[in-house]
Amino acid sequence: MPEIKAYWQNYIGGTWTDGCAGRIVVDDPATGERLAEQALADAADVDRAIHAAKTCHETGVLTAMRPVERGRMVRAMGDYLLANIDIIAEVLCREAGKPLWEARLEIHGAARYFEYYGNQAETLEGRSIPLGEGYYDFTTYEPYGVSAHVIPWNYPLEIAGRSLAPALATGNACIVKTPELGPLSSSYLAEAAEHAGLPRGAVNILCGLGGEGGAALVGHRDVNQIVFTGSVPAGISIASAAARNVVPCVLELGGKSAAIVWPDADLDALVSSVRWGIFFNAGQICSAMSRLIVHEDVHDEVVERVADMARSISVGPGIDRRNYGPNMGAMISAAQRDRAEAMCREAERQGACAVVGGRKLNQPGYFLEPTIFDSVTPEMTLARDEIFGPVLSVLRFGRDEEALRIANGTDFGLVGGVFTADITRAMKTAARLRAGQVFVNEWFAGGVETPFGGYGKSGYGREKGREALWNYVQTKNIAIALQS
Repeated sequence: MPEIKAYWQNYIGGTWTDGCAGRIVVDDPATGERLAEQALADAADVDRAIHAAKTCHETGVLTAMRPVERGRMVRAMGDYLLANIDIIAEVLCREAGKPLWEARLEIHGAARYFEYYGNQAETLEGRSIPLGEGYYDFTTYEPYGVSAHVIPWNYPLEIAGRSLAPALATGNACIVKTPELGPLSSSYLAEAAEHAGLPRGAVNILCGLGGEGGAALVGHRDVNQIVFTGSVPAGISIASAAARNVVPCVLELGGKSAAIVWPDADLDALVSSVRWGIFFNAGQICSAMSRLIVHEDVHDEVVERVADMARSISVGPGIDRRNYGPNMGAMISAAQRDRAEAMCREAERQGACAVVGGRKLNQPGYFLEPTIFDSVTPEMTLARDEIFGPVLSVLRFGRDEEALRIANGTDFGLVGGVFTADITRAMKTAARLRAGQVFVNEWFAGGVETPFGGYGKSGYGREKGREALWNYVQTKNIAIALQS
């Protein structure tokens, strides 16, 4: 097993630096043992990072260059991640608990964002607006300036790439606050920025506790725009802080996403989608398929098939699971694992039936069995609250209206799914699902090019696709009265 260096610093203004708040211990979720220490930022560190970003922006160095030059730098960041994937994947696997092959997929995903938005940098164009004789009117797009990115622990590199790439491509200077759980691999984003030749202060990477470093960042008067992915309570706090400074923000929050399955669905494709939808990354995905709403005519067969699939999944240390296959790693922490297990116990008390799993593994590390619950009803806690773990709830329906009522019956609205061979039914259902993205016959269909974001308490704003570019620019209109 490769050695992980013992201590990791923050990156502010082009310099590696210690944290004024000391250090934080990072555990290996597969063993529960200490993996490394990370420099911990306080409000003073955050202030220095914001000053570095603001200085970079105000020099105009990012906006003075041709957009294609910025785009090439952004793409070069992705190239750096891929060139060093063997090293980075080992670190990500060890700090996040995910199988090594999943860590490699995440790095490919992060690199894809830098490729996509690097290519988009020179496509933002204003327009002219006819005002009649004697006037010439046109619009331009300008970056906000200092862009703050608060990143979650479940996909620290990919989600950082999702917002960092378009922010840099449009000329913003960025501060990335990494998660306290799993902050180590984010250091490679700073190395990638240096490799790409980005100016000092364009990318700043620091780890701070949410209540100190995070609060200082999102509440700072010199931050011009905020992007956050995480829980609903944290999102509310960040939105409140942003509102006090009248700062725009993008919030991608929780989910309780549902897939509706009709009798004519391709059940082989469905089982594959359930595998990816709820057991990938041990279910720690905001857009996870956490509810399966199945027509009564195929309910028993679907439960049997997904239960067999869940039983086939090998669970254990991610570093030992190097190749793609039916395997799963640890959850991020003991607290997250214990919370998920407690929700399973509560579901049983409320009358749900654990067909498979529902217990933590009797071994070191933060492991929970792949879990399938049947006999779940819409009012149960398991069907309403986000678990953020490898736990699937199966609910039964008879009529289409009942399925839609169940699917739309939570406060969330991130993604949804429809499994049917009837395209008319699929389209009508997709139109009525209260979700920002709907997958038909394949969970996680789409890609970097397709917009992503939620309804309701799943947040607001859109990431991914060209829609995301508008998060990082503001429109300026210039109206000229021509001299006669």
